[in-house]
Amino acid sequence: MLVGALVATQLEVGLVELRKDPTPAADSDRWIVAHTPPDYRDRTLRVGARRDLLLAGQRALLVDDWIETGGQAVAARQIVERAGAAWCGVAVIVDALDDSRLRRNLRVRSLLNVRDLDG
Repeated sequence: MLVGALVATQLEVGLVELRKDPTPAADSDRWIVAHTPPDYRDRTLRVGARRDLLLAGQRALLVDDWIETGGQAVAARQIVERAGAAWCGVAVIVDALDDSRLRRNLRVRSLLNVRDLDG
């Protein structure tokens, strides 16, 4: 989340936290929830965002440090679309995706490809 907070601060835009296994802090909290496809450990995760922070018509960009399977990005896109917001894509520091179709579909942009880290 640190990378996302830094990017949001620099761009002077809002931040919506994507939480694993979200639970309401109060009875009035509403969440948009999705499940990831299996991750690199073959786990399916439940992730969510607070409904009052992600509104129809807004644009959303997922910011993270690393993408490998794309599972959390797939779930994040489902959440954004369920909210009626527009999916802008994924911005990561390191792209370790093997699937180029998924990279295009999610609109992944990165500073480095994992191949660049091999010495």
